[in-house]
Amino acid sequence: MTPPPIPPTPPVSPADDRVHVEADGVPVAGPELLGALMSGYGHFTAMQVRDGRVKGLGLHLERLDRSTRELFGRGLDGGRVRELVAGALEAAGRRDASVRVYVYEGPRTVVTVRAPAPDGPGAPQRLKSVAYGRPAAHLKHLGGFGQRYHGEAARRAGYDEALLTSPAGEVSEGAVSNIAFWDGTSLVWPSAPCLLGITMTLLEPRLGSVRRPVLLADLPRYRAAFTTSSRTIAPVTAVDGVAFAVDGELMERVQAAYGSVPPEELRAG
Repeated sequence: MTPPPIPPTPPVSPADDRVHVEADGVPVAGPELLGALMSGYGHFTAMQVRDGRVKGLGLHLERLDRSTRELFGRGLDGGRVRELVAGALEAAGRRDASVRVYVYEGPRTVVTVRAPAPDGPGAPQRLKSVAYGRPAAHLKHLGGFGQRYHGEAARRAGYDEALLTSPAGEVSEGAVSNIAFWDGTSLVWPSAPCLLGITMTLLEPRLGSVRRPVLLADLPRYRAAFTTSSRTIAPVTAVDGVAFAVDGELMERVQAAYGSVPPEELRAG
């Protein structure tokens, strides 16, 4: 017998245009949120919380708002972010933590809470230069495949992180950090497009800092270097074949400058 024809699928009305998502055969709650997470379109900030306080909290909130306006055309209320972070910390039972705030289309805000990074200086870093620049480098955006790819390749080659440069060898930033060079007089932050990290932003006015182009070919003229990130400040001992001494006096001054930054309470009031 000829099987009956399969009836055509009825058109989906806008009201029924829902996303169904499963993981290993199990429907996922909140599929719309999962869809936003999987899109790779969004931005985030990362912070270290100590006793419910954050250095540069106002800068984090301002950057979240500014980036949300650029990507999604509307602002992000800083008070609401503070509530979400404080609530997540309370639910996790932590006063000290590594916290990330992700913002996706909607906008939707997601907070993650993990164990805090160790206090104090980071381990010395050896960097491998790569010709790669992040798209929209001023944003701390999602979808950092290139950064991860080059960072992993650098680690497999025996380095600690990748140093991003232009094809002409102009230094911009680390794969997940900013970098500063000491010329004996001033701290030099590369002026190439990069993310202005919160730690860098806090340190720059507290130290004798300038911004100017930094070329790989010019690195031997610098005496020392260090990286800054949301987790740590670490001396740099080499970029490719160029070695740097760890300047203990410089690192003490940098750590003291960062230590002088007053932390801000997450709970307002």
